[in-house]
Amino acid sequence: MARKSSIHIVSRSNGWGIKSSGSSRASKVFTTKAKAFKAGRKSAISRSTELFVHNKSGRIGYRNSYGN
Repeated sequence: MARKSSIHIVSRSNGWGIKSSGSSRASKVFTTKAKAFKAGRKSAISRSTELFVHNKSGRIGYRNSYGN
């Protein structure tokens, strides 16, 4: 069985992005971290995967498992 990719909220030069683990580019970019979190949480819930929210320095500040 293939492993599910997790969702990451990461800081970008132009805002906050949502990306899947293993990808190099953000799939969507938002102006605020709150907006990115809301969309990332919704995506993680629908995919039953893990959500990682990074802070500006890139360290994981919050994580939650939705269905793992």
